[in-house]
Amino acid sequence: MDNKQKKQLLSYARESIRTAFLGEEYKPKKIPKILLKKLGAFVTLHVRHNNALRGCIGITAPIMPLYEWVVKCARSSAFEDTRFMPLSMKEFEDIRIEISVLSKPTLIKEKGNKILEKINIGKDGLIIEYLGNSGLLLPQVAVEENYTAKTFVEMSCWKAGVPKNSYLRAECKIYKFQADVFSE
Repeated sequence: MDNKQKKQLLSYARESIRTAFLGEEYKPKKIPKILLKKLGAFVTLHVRHNNALRGCIGITAPIMPLYEWVVKCARSSAFEDTRFMPLSMKEFEDIRIEISVLSKPTLIKEKGNKILEKINIGKDGLIIEYLGNSGLLLPQVAVEENYTAKTFVEMSCWKAGVPKNSYLRAECKIYKFQADVFSE
């Protein structure tokens, strides 16, 4: 995906949120073929003046065209992330939109502490599945928080709502994925 297409996705995300304030549906016109590809994506909202998280919603499953996920996830990040109150029109101009386009997750077959050797900080994101729970952290989180591979896995477990050492259990599944991350 080139810079022009990334800018288009960012404009789709912003316009999706803007039109939601007006009670309108949003459907972009003239969608480039590459944005019709089915890929997982996350849309993250940050407050511009302090870079604080303001919303983040996404999906890993590549079951819908990328542009559609971005439109849906942008609105969900703004209005449905249960960690935050819905975005207000006043806040709208002060947010910065970040999009993470995900590769297909792959299972890490190693078990126990050998898992840590398979994680590339700054490149890999993680999905943990254990006891019916799951948690996901995007690749940029490990860099932003200065995590080691062990801390990254432990925080992924925490995000899943399971004990932080759950990754050591044979039943725990850990997937890694990469992301093309870009923002306004």
